[in-house]
Amino acid sequence: MIDKLHRMPAGKNNNYIWQKQSMAPQCSTIDCAAYDPYKDFRRDPSGFYVLIRPDFSSLKIEAAICGKNHAIVRIFRGGKAQDIYEGIFQYEKKHGLAWFKDKGHIAYLGKELKKAE
Repeated sequence: MIDKLHRMPAGKNNNYIWQKQSMAPQCSTIDCAAYDPYKDFRRDPSGFYVLIRPDFSSLKIEAAICGKNHAIVRIFRGGKAQDIYEGIFQYEKKHGLAWFKDKGHIAYLGKELKKAE
């Protein structure tokens, strides 16, 4: 694989600069294993999950937060993925909630919202 930004082979730990940053002496490259959505799936420890759908009539995206009992507790609506995930995180912070404790689920939320966009 080639680093498109610098045209260097990926994984090579040469002393090159990413934009204006330099490599720290202890910097190393970590090759990540492929994620299997079936074998590696785990529920969020909070028990909450999200359903995402496009609303074609309003040209908006909707994200429904569901609890352990599968009841929808809140619906967030916005025009862009960032509008929704920022709205969710701000609401959580303001109300002292923790719907998503696992960072993997937070990343998945962003990925799925972007697909709905």
